[in-house]
Amino acid sequence: MIKVENLHKSFKGAEVLRGINLEIKQSEVVSILGPSGTGKSTLLRCLNYLVEPTKGKIKIGDVEVDASNATKKDIIELRKHTSMVFQNYNLFKNKTALENVMEALIVVHKKSKEEAREISIKLLEKVGMLDRKDFYPSKLSGGQQQRIAIARAMAVNPNVILFDEPTSALDPELVGEVLSVIKSLAKEGITMIIVTHEIGFAKDVSNRVIFMDNGVIAEEGTPDEIFNNPKNERTAKFLNVIGDNVK
Repeated sequence: MIKVENLHKSFKGAEVLRGINLEIKQSEVVSILGPSGTGKSTLLRCLNYLVEPTKGKIKIGDVEVDASNATKKDIIELRKHTSMVFQNYNLFKNKTALENVMEALIVVHKKSKEEAREISIKLLEKVGMLDRKDFYPSKLSGGQQQRIAIARAMAVNPNVILFDEPTSALDPELVGEVLSVIKSLAKEGITMIIVTHEIGFAKDVSNRVIFMDNGVIAEEGTPDEIFNNPKNERTAKFLNVIGDNVK
């Protein structure tokens, strides 16, 4: 489903990703943990070429892109297989909740307005936001905006949804409503890669957990293996710092 080979990314001579190798199966939910600045978000952004890798191959579905000879057409095809949910929602401020979800269906997938509206209504209902369909982002809480962003990501029926710390910008009391939506998607078998600091959530929702440190995958395993019996000293040290949330 997803295969990453020898992925590198450098910014101004500083190597942020240092040879990532990763395979993710269909319907897997994979959480990525690690200290800030270790390349987690950069890895996500490389997967859909929001950030162009310095070296390496990425395959999602039947599309493979090699950074050494990637064409614009290759990148467009790869992006069709992914959707991304950002930390700060990235909704169009001049469009309603419904219009935000409809946008990609009309512009990218060339759906009629009627068909796009029908799909979007169902998705807003799924994330508990149908009663806010005519509201603009400025009239919505952060949690509500993020749920709309999730509906928008689902609308294009991607192979994988990429979540880049989807609750980090939220007030603590709003985190639960977003996490419950993501949990419901996991139960439906949607493939997801989630960069998160919500350790308890990662333990609960993930099939597999990856711990990144200094631009590499330091350790990966089941939630039980990573949280209860980490093999890597750096993983154990990281979890000890925030371990109260795991128990």
